Amino acid sequence: MNSNHRSTETGTPVIQAHGLTKAYGRGGPLALNRLNLDVYQGEIFGYLGPNGAGKSTTIRILMDLIRPTSGTATLFGQDVREHAVEIHRRIGFMPGELNLWPGRTGRDIVVYFSKVRGGVNPNVIKQITERLSLDLSMRVREYSSGNKRKLGLLLATMHEPELLILDEPTSGLDPLMQQTFNDMMLEMRAAGHTVFLSSHVLSEVQTICDRVAILRGGVLQAVESVEKLTHADFQWVTITFREPVSPSHFEGKNGITNVTADGTTLKMRVAGDFDAVIRAIGSDYVVNMKVHEPTLEEIFLAYYGEKPVTHLAVAS
Repeated sequence: MNSNHRSTETGTPVIQAHGLTKAYGRGGPLALNRLNLDVYQGEIFGYLGPNGAGKSTTIRILMDLIRPTSGTATLFGQDVREHAVEIHRRIGFMPGELNLWPGRTGRDIVVYFSKVRGGVNPNVIKQITERLSLDLSMRVREYSSGNKRKLGLLLATMHEPELLILDEPTSGLDPLMQQTFNDMMLEMRAAGHTVFLSSHVLSEVQTICDRVAILRGGVLQAVESVEKLTHADFQWVTITFREPVSPSHFEGKNGITNVTADGTTLKMRVAGDFDAVIRAIGSDYVVNMKVHEPTLEEIFLAYYGEKPVTHLAVAS
């Protein structure tokens, strides 16, 4: 097992959703359909799905920013509607869209949030600011999208919350900052804190998450360990030749399927190792060869098939 991952914690869940449903408008489509979910203390939990799957709707309900049509949600065993003020003292939250005062500096906003929360350690603020290479003297309107995410992450973590709820947290971050983010989340988990993060990028959660939930069309399809989810052992291979090559050279070979041709370029799905690909290439001249990870949707379809899953599969 990757050292970044560990087995699911047991005990009382930090986050619980029971039959959580949200419809926008009378008779409108369901943004969330009877969601049942448990997230335990001390785990990094990834909430995955394509845009529009219902991830942000779930997070807004957990934060009591919107109310469900039916069902219940609890954080730390307390109803999110009845105990919102008390709950919010114990959590850090970063929304998908961070709407802050554009004319204020980052420092102004940090000072304001520190006073509202109370008890925030200035040394923690300094440490996180330095790790994120964030210039707090700039006005919010001058921040790039990446710097706005950094500011949001600082605001969410500076009070060292027991639970972090993050909506698409690394959007706009460069690779170096993504690694810094990963390190921060792993440190929070090591301290016994819980992280719940939404994403539509598989590689983002594959690195640090212990378990992953897949949401599609407002329906929870499965909850799995990262290792089990990514067991769909295939990749897309694109090969550009100097001269056109017939797809028949590759079709039917061990592990090779879905071969398509576009001029001198062939694209194929390869399961397992690449021996069959190399043998099929033979003496043909290869100009370029690229290997692509499957998308989240492709892994989902490979793992569960085309039909929606009606049961909740929970990894042990």
